[in-house]
Amino acid sequence: MGSRKRNTSEQKKEAAKTRYQAVLRNCPTSPRKMRLVTDLINGKEVNKALDILKFSSQEASRRLEKLLLSAIANWQAKNEGVRVEESNLFIKTVHVDSGRVLKRLQTAPQGRAYRLKKRSNHVTLVLDSMNKEVENTSK
Repeated sequence: MGSRKRNTSEQKKEAAKTRYQAVLRNCPTSPRKMRLVTDLINGKEVNKALDILKFSSQEASRRLEKLLLSAIANWQAKNEGVRVEESNLFIKTVHVDSGRVLKRLQTAPQGRAYRLKKRSNHVTLVLDSMNKEVENTSK
């Protein structure tokens, strides 16, 4: 392996140590419906976002709540000994991308058929901490 490749791979590994994320793949909800929920929590503090998702009536909020709890667990795995309440975690970014589309047929009158598109999505949730010095002292 060349030195340039080695250096860039080491930089990516270092960046991954300070990146706290969770990814949800092939969620059987349309991306448009999921974006409505993600726009509610983007940039909010973690506890406030959990409250918003818990009391939201949309189905996508349940899946997003589990994803947020997974991202918090990933943060705790990388920062042992630091409490979540003291770190001031907030949602840095939430990306909703289109997933695979299942194409189906629905019977229609007079021997015809209508096409149905069952859409899915991929959600990437990234957390960040407002207190960078708390994380540096724990290492």
